[in-house]
Amino acid sequence: MIWESIGAAVLGLALSWAALRSLADRLPSGRVVVPTGALGALFGAYLTHAALGSGHLLATLVGAASVGAVTLSLLIRPRGRRLARSAAAQ
Repeated sequence: MIWESIGAAVLGLALSWAALRSLADRLPSGRVVVPTGALGALFGAYLTHAALGSGHLLATLVGAASVGAVTLSLLIRPRGRRLARSAAAQ
């Protein structure tokens, strides 16, 4: 279990680094992105480990990468700086 946790944390940090390198203009500061990726991957590893049980290291890391990528995708902002207001809000 400890190796799964360490592997998931490293995987989350790698995902965060890759997201910051490729989408730096559309993400908030690195102080938000790095912990989000790491904690998302740790949660994904925990969730996958709880569902499958022990002995599934590769599947646990795939689950960690999936949940980490999803949590990082929630931080991506639209390309335009100004958001359009809906007709109901005006």
